[in-house]
Amino acid sequence: MKITDIAFTCYPVTDLRRARQFYEGVLGLKESRFFGEGDTGFVEYDLGSNTLGIGNSAPDWKPSSGGGSVGLEVDDFNAAIANLKERKCPFRLEPFETPVCHMAIVSDPDGNSIIIHRRKSR
Repeated sequence: MKITDIAFTCYPVTDLRRARQFYEGVLGLKESRFFGEGDTGFVEYDLGSNTLGIGNSAPDWKPSSGGGSVGLEVDDFNAAIANLKERKCPFRLEPFETPVCHMAIVSDPDGNSIIIHRRKSR
């Protein structure tokens, strides 16, 4: 077996409507697909060659603040951070700089980690 790419990243959520307000209203993602009915289901957001999914349709799939995370590349790191702070998003890790990037970690409404990331020019 040879793994060649990340097919998708997904997060379980407890309240799909509230989660969509965050992912679509705060982060500005656009729904690519929805599977389910009403407030129960799975939403996919295509981002470049990857897909981020959120859902609440599997009863044993629960959010975990200690679980995985997704890194979202932004075009303007400072503007993204200002927008998240203005919307009072909880920061798990305040913005910082590494030799190759800038990043910060915020929490979605269920405590899942979202990495806000900007690569430095090469």
